[in-house]
Amino acid sequence: MSSDHKGQGAEGFSKEYWDVNYSEPEEMDGIINADKHAQYAKAFFDVDYVDVNSIIDFGYGLGYLFKAFLKEFIPYRAAGIEPSEHAFQSVKAKDLKSVSSTKLTLENTDLVSWSKKHKNTDKWFDLGICTSVFQYLTNEELEEVLPVMAENVKYLYFSVPTDVELNRQVDELEFKDEYAIHRTREEYYQMISPYFTFLSSRILESKVHSDENKTPFTDLLFRF
Repeated sequence: MSSDHKGQGAEGFSKEYWDVNYSEPEEMDGIINADKHAQYAKAFFDVDYVDVNSIIDFGYGLGYLFKAFLKEFIPYRAAGIEPSEHAFQSVKAKDLKSVSSTKLTLENTDLVSWSKKHKNTDKWFDLGICTSVFQYLTNEELEEVLPVMAENVKYLYFSVPTDVELNRQVDELEFKDEYAIHRTREEYYQMISPYFTFLSSRILESKVHSDENKTPFTDLLFRF
């Protein structure tokens, strides 16, 4: 793991971070193709007739992906958290909901603080979204939030850049995220696998809510 991490990721970033790192959003994964991500997730669940009626986004940033998921799934209940004040206020001013019937709550808080308040919950969400968040959390923070996330969602749409991907960003895009922690694929798997089963690309299933004997998904060969 990189030793130059500044430890600010859990608390969010300033306006300068968003202006610099998201200066060309039309070229970024999860923004330019947000609709494609949502369509893929919807099709994945539809194949096995799995209903997704509630969604939470664990760090929605500028809200592009969250908005696309709300449009595609039309959940009756949705929530989103975002630690960065600038991003939170920017999204708060937008209309994320596609239909008025969705009960949406947004909270300006970080994942670690949110986790402290939502342990041992009896009211979970069908689907969580967590993309490009974990690289900003320390190992200790991940150890704290992962079990709580597994309690609070049945499924998780998840992505995080590994050390290889972060290095490629420097070499190919001349972009270095100074706040991102560099971890290997194996390190992430060791952290995540006690709490979630990997079902497919980006799709995880909580081990709190399901296992091989009661999962609604039929392709058991692809569980790891």
